[in-house]
Amino acid sequence: MDLINAYSLARLVQTLFNFYSFLVLAYCLLSWFPMRSGSLMEDIGAVLESIVGPYLNIFRRFMPPMGGIDWSPVLAILVLNLLENLILRLLL
Repeated sequence: MDLINAYSLARLVQTLFNFYSFLVLAYCLLSWFPMRSGSLMEDIGAVLESIVGPYLNIFRRFMPPMGGIDWSPVLAILVLNLLENLILRLLL
């Protein structure tokens, strides 16, 4: 693989992983606020739930909420970072 293409692909992988991590963070922050029925925020929350929820549910099985705090997003983002680093090392 050409070096320029490898760096372009690595940059794309980084961007996708960072974007998904941002979605997880946005989902967590949005869950702190009450939602009114039929509001735009409720719609955004539903979309984020459909995108991020299945991934977070993997970690919720192993790590139930402790003290009323859901720690699965922290673990999910850590795993995303580890996977990103692994893929980048394989590409470069």
